[in-house]
Amino acid sequence: MNTKKGTAIFSLLAVTGLVLISTESWTQTTKQMPADAVQEAQSPRNVPITRPEQKKNEHDLKDIFAATKSESSSAAFKEQPDEGKVLGFDFYRDPFNAKKPLMTFDEVYKADVEEKPKVMEKQKQLLEKRYNLKPNLSSAVKMTRGKPIAIGPTARLQDGDTWDSLAAMNAADIRAKNVFPYPPLPHPKQATGGQVFPKIQIDMFPRLQRFDVDFDLPDAFLPEFPPAIFLQNRPELGDVSRGEVVSINNYYRLFKDLLTPVQLDGLRMLVTPFPQEEFNPTDDRKSAEASLGVACLDCHVNGHTTAQFHLNPDIRPEERRFRLDTTSLRGLFNQQIHSSKRSLRSVEDFTEFEQRTAYFNGDEIRAAKKGMNIISRVQVSHMAQMQNMFDVPPAPKLDVTGRLDPARATQAELAGEKIFFEKGKCGNCHMPPFYMDQQMHDLKLERFTQEPGDGPIKTFTLRGIKESPPYMHDGRCLTLEDTVEFFNLVLGLKLTGEEKKNLVAFMYAL
Repeated sequence: MNTKKGTAIFSLLAVTGLVLISTESWTQTTKQMPADAVQEAQSPRNVPITRPEQKKNEHDLKDIFAATKSESSSAAFKEQPDEGKVLGFDFYRDPFNAKKPLMTFDEVYKADVEEKPKVMEKQKQLLEKRYNLKPNLSSAVKMTRGKPIAIGPTARLQDGDTWDSLAAMNAADIRAKNVFPYPPLPHPKQATGGQVFPKIQIDMFPRLQRFDVDFDLPDAFLPEFPPAIFLQNRPELGDVSRGEVVSINNYYRLFKDLLTPVQLDGLRMLVTPFPQEEFNPTDDRKSAEASLGVACLDCHVNGHTTAQFHLNPDIRPEERRFRLDTTSLRGLFNQQIHSSKRSLRSVEDFTEFEQRTAYFNGDEIRAAKKGMNIISRVQVSHMAQMQNMFDVPPAPKLDVTGRLDPARATQAELAGEKIFFEKGKCGNCHMPPFYMDQQMHDLKLERFTQEPGDGPIKTFTLRGIKESPPYMHDGRCLTLEDTVEFFNLVLGLKLTGEEKKNLVAFMYAL
């Protein structure tokens, strides 16, 4: 090759490369928001009917395909019980919670749509009776991407009660008078249950809309959308979300230079939808259209949460189950037990359990009906490795042991820290540096309420806690102030008003 000619070509390529590098990549988000790839993949296109084979003929329109129109394989069945037919429920065919055998999807859909306004009005009345839902937003404390947090407490007390008068009562009296301000928060439609997504998320991903029930809490009491993302392998980058919701559309563009190939493959799996109880391809669903399902990061948005809720899969019968908020995956790498009730001992076991049963209310039989997804242990390990990358938000006022740096903390925060570890008893379960103890504890709330209690619940981390409202496993405490009032009663702490404020100030710093 001619040296001068080769040099010229190389120079041209180098210049061209510089031009390409300085130009917006074709993989970057354009001004026009791209369509949701999952929605696109599961929605067939309408095409013109121009060929004879496309047209419905007389045979196509007959009703002979219905189960009730099937011809018997033997005339002898006429003499047998029920003429050899299954006249009751047939699980593989009939929708869950169908009121009669052979109930069609259209019948279920129509009944649920008609009932939905009444269902949501009842839940609204319940919430307004329990809480002041007009948010009081902080002017000083915000989440990572700028959303102001709601401050409280929001719980409504019964006439004549004050927080101090309640704190002076014993548990038996509170229960007898039925005045505990934080009873269990119910699912709006317990008989059906299932995953419910907030409106702000459905606006972006309409495939997550249910026709039978809506989300019930105001947006002000929810985490940011989209939430920030912190990677423990690249802490110097801070928030790596770049203000986007990670999905199958953009995960590669956002993370190809930040993750290993194994982690990136795990992320691919986490943003891939699989069949789930309410979102699946069968008639036994609660989305108007048949669905590929939901992805892990539909619920754990950006490795965090937007407070989606469902029912815990571990209890039966249905009325004994409780509402369960989606928890954050932040800091999962430092947790030794997983799930609120199941006490699973590895991220891999948790991941596999979610896919095989928790997606289907803990029922592997229903999973087989709707689309059980048996993931290989290799892919499970990839998903686990990715989940272990999600870190908690930076806490600049904490030292390496997880305690406040006196040089950076305010007097209120330092006073709150002292209360946290002493009078408040918080540190008994929430130990630094991650403010959790890898244990499950039973608060025995049946001492205060008319309900039977929930039994042991996993201690969740308090790192970054201001970004994870609402609080408690079912979201019954809408703000951190509500949470302080809750534990002041449950643990009999007798905190003063100033001590409560300082305790909240400390938790804002975590």
